[in-house]
Amino acid sequence: MPDKLQPPLQIAVVPVTPFQQNCSILWCTKTNQAAIVDPGGDVPRLLEALKELGVTPVAIWLTHGHLDHAGGATELAGALSVPIIGPHEGDKFLLDSLPEQGLRFDILGLKPVAPTRWLKEGDEVTLGELTFEIAHVPGHSPGSVTFFQKDLRFLLAGDTVFAGSVGRTDLPYGSHETLIEGIRTKLLPLGDDVQFLPGHGPASTLGEERRNNPFLQG
Repeated sequence: MPDKLQPPLQIAVVPVTPFQQNCSILWCTKTNQAAIVDPGGDVPRLLEALKELGVTPVAIWLTHGHLDHAGGATELAGALSVPIIGPHEGDKFLLDSLPEQGLRFDILGLKPVAPTRWLKEGDEVTLGELTFEIAHVPGHSPGSVTFFQKDLRFLLAGDTVFAGSVGRTDLPYGSHETLIEGIRTKLLPLGDDVQFLPGHGPASTLGEERRNNPFLQG
């Protein structure tokens, strides 16, 4: 296929861990540079997927610090010699406690994560020729962030909003009110046409969720 017909961004979703978390491999088709987003575990499977795709890993991006999203980050970063970028520093306590998080679910061998770079509201990260804008959307966790590619109308939502639902907020540090406010003021205004990939389950659009997500009505 001629380069001019290739989409600028390609995405491969690799569900990982017993939680079936959507670990995604994103790559810029112009440069072949790839980011691995939320590698919660199953690192050998992710390494094999990268090999099969033939892309060049340059970074790991984290949307937040829960074990199903960050549990494999340190191991994968070591195997690939790439930096870990994100989430917001509000999730440092979660990344520090990954081994303990794992024990609660009989998952052994998780390592704490020390990001190369923390992210905050208004930051940008690049992947090849593509730029993603960062929003800090707490509520599910204190340091949850999203990644938005404005030109392609694409959002990596983490566990903020799902198709028909929103992130759980029943943990000690969760806040349903904070999460809903963040979705309404930071994500929905991006536009109804924006397609998003959540941390679990199928993709959707912000318009579909604005109209029909029961948590966002009223």
